[in-house]
Amino acid sequence: MSREHDLVIVGGGPAGLATALYAARAGFDAVVAECRRAPVDKACGEGLMPGAVRALASLGLEVTGHPIAGIRYVQGSRRAQAAFRHGPGLGVRRTELHAALHEAVLAAGVPVLPLRVGEVRQDATGVTLPGTGLRAGWLVAADGLHSPVRRSLGLHVESGRRPRYGLRRHYATPPWSPYVEVHCGRHGEAYVTPLGPRLVGVALLTDRRAPFDAQLERFPELAARLPAERAVSAVRGAGPLHQRTRTRLHGRVLFVGDAAGYVDALTGEGVSLAFAGAGALVDNVRRGTPGRYEGDWNRVTRRHRLLTELLVRVRQQRVLAPLVVPAAERLPRVFTAAVNALA
Repeated sequence: MSREHDLVIVGGGPAGLATALYAARAGFDAVVAECRRAPVDKACGEGLMPGAVRALASLGLEVTGHPIAGIRYVQGSRRAQAAFRHGPGLGVRRTELHAALHEAVLAAGVPVLPLRVGEVRQDATGVTLPGTGLRAGWLVAADGLHSPVRRSLGLHVESGRRPRYGLRRHYATPPWSPYVEVHCGRHGEAYVTPLGPRLVGVALLTDRRAPFDAQLERFPELAARLPAERAVSAVRGAGPLHQRTRTRLHGRVLFVGDAAGYVDALTGEGVSLAFAGAGALVDNVRRGTPGRYEGDWNRVTRRHRLLTELLVRVRQQRVLAPLVVPAAERLPRVFTAAVNALA
């Protein structure tokens, strides 16, 4: 007979591992199912906003990285920058972040099992994962942007929006700014994140399908700073970025992180939202109020979702997109308030 856990968490990325840590703190018997070997890498801007830094600290985690002072938008000769008001952000390699979370989960006594989850069966008292020997009162789907659990349960909703994609590569060059620089182009944005004394990460968000080098050439200032011979990692990609789900709670299955729905990487809040969602999810299961999770998820993500939706829609309007950086440059207080509203 299968052993029954309180929680089975499908997916061992930051959202799933954060859920496991909150679950352990709440006294739950939890287990993580993750078929990939740690540390797991993925296409990611690798800039933690101050909220994510605070969340890591609250869990007692120290992650090695490069301090980030704020956000700087760049468009040709125009510049608009906003400093973080509530502590610095942190540029952290995705593998460093994942390794720290993974080790903390194991130290908390939560097993991470090398399992790939296919079928999910629910009944009135719990969830069974056939072929794995796992059963739990609740299943947490933290299985990423294209969540197989979400699709298997028929909860995926087609976006209907022009797709956007992300590409990322690292360069061995000293950071030239303590800010995350967002270079705005006609078809997307290039994010430059300081990650170490001689390392920057470059993430491209775009609605065009083309190789990384071809995309980078659309940002001449960056291309001149980042010759191909300084590239020190392979290109990783992700997308389409916009993902929708019908609900965050389906019977005894709860969704968190990217699996719970994703707007865009434009504001760099993915990890912060994953932590906030994980905390809300575990808190509601602990209180015996899982039905409130949907509302709490909407509450903790609302500001981010609204602002990101607005920015994406503006960026995809060819007439309005070129006005974003000039407007931020002319209205520095408004720009600073917008950045810190998410930080």
